[in-house]
Amino acid sequence: MPVLIVLLREPGRTASLAAAATFFVACWSDFLDGYVARRQGASTELGKFLDPLADKLIVVSVLIMLTAVAPARVPAWLVVVIVGREFAVTGLRAMAVGRGLVLEADELGKYKTILQMFALHGLLLHYPFLGIDFQSAGMYFLWMSLVFSLWSAAEYYVRVFRFVLRSA
Repeated sequence: MPVLIVLLREPGRTASLAAAATFFVACWSDFLDGYVARRQGASTELGKFLDPLADKLIVVSVLIMLTAVAPARVPAWLVVVIVGREFAVTGLRAMAVGRGLVLEADELGKYKTILQMFALHGLLLHYPFLGIDFQSAGMYFLWMSLVFSLWSAAEYYVRVFRFVLRSA
């Protein structure tokens, strides 16, 4: 994450490409970590909680930086909605654990994360490369991820609400 922040402060195509490459490596290492843990049966309750938290931290950091980086500027209100959703779901998950319910990432949340990864790669590149307008593509995926973000948040709240009603 610190490397990404430093790269995002630098102007130009080279820094943009390096930031996207760094983010790419972070995404793949996260995926491989989860894959290996599941395959070897090494998943833990702590890991189920911390892995999505780490994902949120890197995504939120990049989004916040992208509100100030021209020409990749992302509307601040959009970042506030996404970050607010992340805080709300993380708080909900912490509350649910206190009641004995571990909320693993659901399918909608996984789609949201994938869309955010595509969006952030495009927005980190934000210059045209090989005839592709990565800024526009990144914003397109960011809008799609926003829809999935809000949808999955609603699903989490419904799951917890039903659990609380059943246990009351």
